[in-house]
Amino acid sequence: MQLGVCYYPEQWPRTMWADDAKRMVELGITHVRIAEFAWSRMEPRAGEYVWNWLDEAVETLASAGLKIVLGTPTASPPKWLIDAHPDVLPVRADGTTWNFGSRRHYDIASDTYRRECLRIVDVMAARYGRHPSVIAWQTDNELGCHETVPSYSKAALQRFHGWLAKRYETIGQLNEAWGNVFWSMEYASFDAIELPNLTPTDANPIHLLDFRRFMSDEVASFHREQIDVLRRHAPDADMLHNFMGFFTTFDHYDFSADNAIDVAAWDSYPIARTESIALPEEQKARYARTAHPDVSAFDHDRYRGVGRGRFWVMEQQAGPVNWAPWNPVPAPGMVRLWAYEAFAHGAELVSYFRWRQCPYAQEQMHSGLNLPNNELSPGGMEVRRAAAEIAASDALSTLPAASPASVAVVFDYETQWMFEIQRHGKSFDYQTLAFDYYEALRELGLDVDIVSSKADLSAYRLVVVPSLAVVDHALVQQIERSHAQWVFGPRTGSKTREFAIPSNLAPGALQTVLPLQVLEVESLRASLQPSTSINGVDGIAIHWREHLRANGDAQVDAQFDDGWPAVIRQGTLRYVGAWLAHPLHRALLEQAALDAGLRVQALPEGLRTRRRGNVTFAFNFGPTGVDAPSPADASFVLGARRLNTGDVCAWIDNAAG
Repeated sequence: MQLGVCYYPEQWPRTMWADDAKRMVELGITHVRIAEFAWSRMEPRAGEYVWNWLDEAVETLASAGLKIVLGTPTASPPKWLIDAHPDVLPVRADGTTWNFGSRRHYDIASDTYRRECLRIVDVMAARYGRHPSVIAWQTDNELGCHETVPSYSKAALQRFHGWLAKRYETIGQLNEAWGNVFWSMEYASFDAIELPNLTPTDANPIHLLDFRRFMSDEVASFHREQIDVLRRHAPDADMLHNFMGFFTTFDHYDFSADNAIDVAAWDSYPIARTESIALPEEQKARYARTAHPDVSAFDHDRYRGVGRGRFWVMEQQAGPVNWAPWNPVPAPGMVRLWAYEAFAHGAELVSYFRWRQCPYAQEQMHSGLNLPNNELSPGGMEVRRAAAEIAASDALSTLPAASPASVAVVFDYETQWMFEIQRHGKSFDYQTLAFDYYEALRELGLDVDIVSSKADLSAYRLVVVPSLAVVDHALVQQIERSHAQWVFGPRTGSKTREFAIPSNLAPGALQTVLPLQVLEVESLRASLQPSTSINGVDGIAIHWREHLRANGDAQVDAQFDDGWPAVIRQGTLRYVGAWLAHPLHRALLEQAALDAGLRVQALPEGLRTRRRGNVTFAFNFGPTGVDAPSPADASFVLGARRLNTGDVCAWIDNAAG
């Protein structure tokens, strides 16, 4: 459990650096990230390197005892590079080119830009790669941010042609897989294929999907090219990238495969994320100053899976930020609470953005641990308190790595892409559906792992699949060997890998173990409200419903008021034929958890728990005081049983050992 901070020495006079480093250590900071936006200072003109300032910054921080994370500066190419190579600018879907004057103004498919990136990374890593205080490297910064992936450039088109040729081998096989006989879309060669934008009506969905797959691979290869250079110069350092919350533009599982990262880092801005995702307005109002109780936990658990057990928070909100539709000041205690929340979910490091609020440029309204006048901010005071608490507690400072949970939620990036391409209903969003299932599990006091559909699921007692567009035979084989309870949500198995309806109808290959078929589907406007009941809880379907037919020995566990099945079950498998209102999801998952032999504990509104080792944490995001669900003989290692808004406590259950 260590604390870090993001620092930009190039933005402050050198006379401040030593005092900043000293004050970081006094505050309890152990790690500091630098340099990820400093290319223009490293190389002010092409081939002219200026390292003396960064040498001094590294030595100043290292001399204070700080561990350094160096960021490659490729998220923000300097003006001279754009002037020399204007073709590296990305192109939007509407055909216009992004301009210089911000950040992320580069085309990830540009061979020219990739060459320039590898050059600066190679020189930088050769200089600092074996420095004993440089313990980790971050590639770029928030890849894909600001909708800069995908890019619709000539370079992207050329590389897309090569990607398609490798995937399909012959144009005939592509035409067959894409169904291009429809609307006379057949191609004579790979070079004849264009990018799937600026079409009069919808582009072929498999064309769109393959372009999404291609661009996801482009992001991964851009990162991997840098990692190969960094590992050569810094073989002992951790390699990471800072992902974003609720972000699905590229497949994070593929990105991190084959040891492309050692740590999955991500940037946690709970209040801003609560404001910007598709939550009900009443929840946004209720949690405006605390953030939704599951909005950061969702990505803590997801990135722990992406990192194969290792994750850091590379940027943690330390006060009000600048980029959400509204940016409230966090309630007192929340900056401290978010740190403990991350640690409870298994984080090794929580690093705050940023050390000092910048008084100029685009992020001047974004807070830091210090105010612009160098006075410790309210958030900085909470970090100081958390650091002192951790240092004073053996139980907190020596927490083991997070152990696997008993419940898995399967999350799949291609499913997100498929349903974005073909929503069939304005309000259907796969990630929001997955979050609703996750929220229900957390309300029941259950710890959750979020994993890929390709993960080994054999150790879980309950596996929840909110939806999975393509069900392959490998997953079916896992289900056949499993003793777990399984819950599948709507649209599972509704497509083939080629974005077609399965020949045996949905849910496709899942019918091998769960005999049912989807006959029709409907998206639901708010005025269409099919009703049902699950375990005495009444509610409606929202957004989406399917007309199901149970086959074989499958039985109907719940049905809608018009007679169509709502839940079909066979043995330990359940299929839910609709996006159900939240209370119904919770009732369904509670029964599945009980059938799995799990201990369920319905938590008060706004309260969440998480176990790490023998320590249980409780967090109050709600507007009123609540009691933590601790046993009577618990030994508290942090706080007390009574929790006001923004409070956190942690205890050891003596009876459980």
